[in-house]
Amino acid sequence: MLRATVVDHTLANHAAEDEPKGTGDELVQLLTPHGERVSNRLFDPWIADVSPEQLLGLYEDLVVVRRIDTEATALQRQGELGLWPPLLGQEAAQVGSARSLRSDDFVFSSYRENAVAYCRGVELVDLVRVWRGTASSGWNPYDVGMATPAVIIGAQTLHATGYAIGCAKDGVDSVAVAYFGDGATSQGDTNEAMVFAASFHAPVIFFCQNNQWAISEPVTLQSGLPLAARAPGFGIPSLRVDGNDVLAVMAAMRCALDRARTGGGPTFIEAVTYRMGPHTTSDDPSRYADPAEREKWAAKDPIARMEAYLEGLGLLTDEAKASVASTADDIARRFRAGCLSLQDPAPLTVFDNVYSTPHSGLERQKSQYAAYLAGFEGGA
Repeated sequence: MLRATVVDHTLANHAAEDEPKGTGDELVQLLTPHGERVSNRLFDPWIADVSPEQLLGLYEDLVVVRRIDTEATALQRQGELGLWPPLLGQEAAQVGSARSLRSDDFVFSSYRENAVAYCRGVELVDLVRVWRGTASSGWNPYDVGMATPAVIIGAQTLHATGYAIGCAKDGVDSVAVAYFGDGATSQGDTNEAMVFAASFHAPVIFFCQNNQWAISEPVTLQSGLPLAARAPGFGIPSLRVDGNDVLAVMAAMRCALDRARTGGGPTFIEAVTYRMGPHTTSDDPSRYADPAEREKWAAKDPIARMEAYLEGLGLLTDEAKASVASTADDIARRFRAGCLSLQDPAPLTVFDNVYSTPHSGLERQKSQYAAYLAGFEGGA
C-alpha cells in the first residue's frame, strides 16, 4: 500500500516543468464518463480492496441519495418544506468521500451535504427538520460524527481545523473533514482555517466541491487558476479529482486520510463537479447557467458512469438494478412520511437550548413573548 506521500508526489507529477508546483490542472480519474476503468499507478492501490459487494453498495448509495434529493425538491415544490438545497450531480463527490471515513472521524459541512449525512447514518426525518421549520437543528452531532450544517459560508472550515487540532493534542488519529463549495474559497474564514491548519499541522481535510457556481457567480470569476492551486500557498498539498467519479474520489480521500492519520497534516481536495439544479429551490439557474454547459455535464453523470462500469463487470444484473430501485423507492416513501409527520413545535420552545444555563435576559424575552401570545386565541 502506498503511504500518504502520494499526495506530494502527485503534485509534482501533475505540474508541468514551467508551472509552479501544485497547480494541478489534471484531474485524478479512475472511471471515464463512459464507465471505462482508467489505470493509475498512484491511486489504484487505494481502492484495490474494494469488493464487488462494496462497488454495488456505492452504486446503491448514489441512486438512493439522488432519490432522496428529488423527493425533497418535490416536497418543497408542494409546500411541505420551506427550502431545500439540491445536490443533483454531486452524488459521487459526497458518497465517495463519506464512505471513506471512520466512525470516529468528524465531519463539518455546509448545507448541501445531505448525501454525506445519509452515509454518516443521519435518520431520514432528521434531514428535513430544519428545512420544514420544526427545529433549529437536525440531529445530535455526537451520535453520527457530523456537525449540523453551517449556513454561514466557510465558517465550518474553522470549526474543523479547531477540532483537528484537538484530536492531535489528544493523541488520537481521528481526522476532521470540512466540506464546502467553490464560493467558500473566497471567504476569509476558509483562508484563515488553512493558515491555522498548516501552522499547527492539523489532521484536517479541506474537501471543496467545485460545482462551478457560487449561486450565480461562475468559478472562473473567482479564480484564474484551479482552486486546488491555492492550498500550496498555505503550505498544504492539494489534489484535483474528478468529482463525478466515485472511485477516484474514494481513492483521493483515503490517501488524504492516511496522510492525516500518520502525521502528514492537512490536505486540500478539489472535487470538480457540476451543480445540475438550482443553488436552492428559491433560485432560478436558467437566468445565468448556459443550457449547453449543463448538457455537457449531464453526459458525465456520476450514476450513469458507475452503472456502465458495473454492467461491464457483470455485477449489475437486471435483478440487482431492480433491487436498488426498489430500495430507493422505499427510502423515498419513508423520507416523505417522516417529513409529513413532523409537528410544529410549541412557540415558547424557541427559547430552549439557546444557553446551557439559565439567562435572565432570555427569561425576560420569553416572558414577554408569552404575554404577547396570550393576547391571541389559544395563547402559547
